[in-house]
Amino acid sequence: MSNPREEFLAGERPEDVALFLADSYVSDDRLERFGDRVEGGVLIVVDGESGRNAFQAATGTEAMQFAKSAMELEGIIDDDLAGGQCPEAPTDEDHAVQFVFAFAEEQNEDVGGIYAEGDVVHAYAKCACGTAYSDKWNAADA
Repeated sequence: MSNPREEFLAGERPEDVALFLADSYVSDDRLERFGDRVEGGVLIVVDGESGRNAFQAATGTEAMQFAKSAMELEGIIDDDLAGGQCPEAPTDEDHAVQFVFAFAEEQNEDVGGIYAEGDVVHAYAKCACGTAYSDKWNAADA
């Protein structure tokens, strides 16, 4: 693989973070220079420190603070990081993902559970309704 997005989603870039910014949330064509155009927005994969700074610049929220608050509520985030299902809504109507912050963690058999099975992608999303939620999955299962 030579595509940073594909490598990230496969769990092969644990030093990087991924950011999805929906067109409905940020309308800046310059973002495409830094990432890939995907349905509904732009997905950017960058080194961890740059990614956290970019996330804060784009959302006005510190990345790890956002992740901590989003961990309180589990939802479903698409494995391509470009959408999801808000746990506060039975349908997608008025509940579109505004942004996603994600990182991958390498397999860790000592921790057990999902971490023993392979690399894990942790994803945190913010819905248009204001709800923040999280999801995680084995990269190999995506």
